[in-house]
Amino acid sequence: MGSEALFSGIPIAVLTDSYKAGHFKMYPAADKMVAYGEFRKGFQLGDGKHDEEDKRLIFFGIRYIVETFLNKRWTVQDVENADKFYSQHLAPFYTEYPWPKDLFLKFIKENDGYFPVKLEALPEGSVIHSRVPVYQITAEKEYSHLCTFMETLLTMVWYPTCVATLSRRCKDVISKGFEKTVDDDVSFLLNSRLHDFGFRGCTSTEQSVLGGCAHLLNFDGTDTMSAAYYAQFVLNNGKPVGQSIPATEHSVMTSWRTEVEAVKNMISHFGDGLFACVMDSYEYSEALRTVLPEAKRILDEEKKVNGTMVIRPDSGDPVEAVLEGLHKAEAAFGAAVNKKGFKVLKGAAVIQGDGIDIQKVAEIVEAVMAAGFSVQNVAFGMGGGLLQKVNRDTMSFATKLSHIHYKGEPKGRDIMKAPKSDTGKFSLPGILQVRREKGVCMVYSVPDHAAGAPLVEAAENELRVVYDCGPLKQSPWDDFDTVRARVEAEWRQLAPLKNVSPLSSQLKERIAEMSPEHAKGAASKA
Repeated sequence: MGSEALFSGIPIAVLTDSYKAGHFKMYPAADKMVAYGEFRKGFQLGDGKHDEEDKRLIFFGIRYIVETFLNKRWTVQDVENADKFYSQHLAPFYTEYPWPKDLFLKFIKENDGYFPVKLEALPEGSVIHSRVPVYQITAEKEYSHLCTFMETLLTMVWYPTCVATLSRRCKDVISKGFEKTVDDDVSFLLNSRLHDFGFRGCTSTEQSVLGGCAHLLNFDGTDTMSAAYYAQFVLNNGKPVGQSIPATEHSVMTSWRTEVEAVKNMISHFGDGLFACVMDSYEYSEALRTVLPEAKRILDEEKKVNGTMVIRPDSGDPVEAVLEGLHKAEAAFGAAVNKKGFKVLKGAAVIQGDGIDIQKVAEIVEAVMAAGFSVQNVAFGMGGGLLQKVNRDTMSFATKLSHIHYKGEPKGRDIMKAPKSDTGKFSLPGILQVRREKGVCMVYSVPDHAAGAPLVEAAENELRVVYDCGPLKQSPWDDFDTVRARVEAEWRQLAPLKNVSPLSSQLKERIAEMSPEHAKGAASKA
């Protein structure tokens, strides 16, 4: 899709907040400006408070933004279309809305239509603590004032990052149950135990792709095929990423004269493997009592020795529904005791997809173990709770200017936001670098040099150039399998330590120099 047709004809020149368009007239004259984006807090818990014990997060989604927006050429037609809009986008008593039309036309002519900034970002799937910059934008010379024009689009990395982090936190909860109750030789089942049911609850297909791919960093199970397809064919060179199984909906169950007939049909088509049946179309308890024994009988008669019926309750109390499903399935199908002393159903399982959030997952895992069942018997389907119930405040994402080189001056000036009313909202000063030290990403502020002089860059800087006034000649992106492996390794390696500060002593000293009242905040709030 060309830039002239992006999102039903919206030119890139207006894909920002209104006030951004006028900022080029508000900044001081500059030869260089630098801004960065960060998640300022740990994940927001169910009580509305941010997690102070575990501030890890999984950075994901910058590739989509770069490939969809930054890598697109702007055209004169884009600017003409934007002009028609800006000429009428004004409050009463004003005759002209400010926007950088001449700058846009200049880079269209002189830079082949590519937006004139450099963008550095952490590798996709990087696991970091909050307060570590995830991207840095640099604009120079006549284009310095465009440094933060793309902030609105870049900020949208908050969404897939929040979903990836939430999905991983759910995996940690389920993993604890697996460690206690699941034999090592089947521990691989963990990767299928949280299933993405969120497509229909999304506000757009684009959201389903971004959020669905973020979930797939941690689990294999998904019904969000938009994401599974995109991850496989766009991000992973055609290698499969997401999986699902045949499953009924209520309309399937109620279309048959009886639920037994519906289940019999499922067995005839899919009885040699996994298949799922929703069981609460009429009365869940009665269906378990009458349908499960019949399902077992049919499976045995047809010699479906590898068949596994997954029971799905979809109403009532989630904890009680899962436990009842386990007990009734044990009565109908039988169970064996594994090496860790917990019961494993024979040819049956339960998936709970109604009312699921991370707190409910934890409740169910504890209840299942207390009832003597292995957690491998249970899977979870999460829809709106996974792809919809997050927002920019979930981990407090923000982009702020951190450095400016005033026009004609010999060196630049580090700047920072430093509100006395909230020390947690201070921003980081300087041209920033992220370096791994014993597996932990630490943040440094590096000195600027005279205009035109090269900046000395550390080879170990984790902020890598992904766009430089145009697409890079060599793709900076890893395939999805590599990103998945990075998430797995770095999440395990990075400790969820309380009061961890990723700010280096060098950066803390710089903050103290600039704003002594925020030095304490830099140490305690990071």
